[in-house]
Amino acid sequence: MTAQIILNYRELAPILERERMRGRTIAVANGCFDLLHVGHVRLIAAARREADVLVVALNADESVRAQKGAGRPRIPLLERAEIVAALDGVHYVTGFAEPTANSLLAALRPDVQIKGTDWTPETVPERQTVCSYGGRIAICGDPKEHSSNALIRKLR
Repeated sequence: MTAQIILNYRELAPILERERMRGRTIAVANGCFDLLHVGHVRLIAAARREADVLVVALNADESVRAQKGAGRPRIPLLERAEIVAALDGVHYVTGFAEPTANSLLAALRPDVQIKGTDWTPETVPERQTVCSYGGRIAICGDPKEHSSNALIRKLR
């Protein structure tokens, strides 16, 4: 299965609304997903069990640079989207340029926001937004033992 790539999340919103009208629940996992590694794969596998439809929202290149520094992302957004779209269980891939996913979540209103185990429900930056419309936060994946930064260091 190859997921549908709709980089503008505002264009994805009405599509997800149609999914909801069919009785499907929506989950959004957001992050950089730069240099895909086993931690990402495990996060997506766990996220898929949280709802009927899984959206992966990728930070735009400029926001990755702002978070991670010069030289990042190693993989540009369009290529990261194509890689993530090829993963089993992903239905849609979108992007966002803002520093947090608050605007994206407010527009898409997923039933569940997925975050990795380096977060707790209380420390998720978008917690207030998700709670404001009745959504929930799910912490998924394996312990944070893998990272793109560590992979980059190892490859050097």
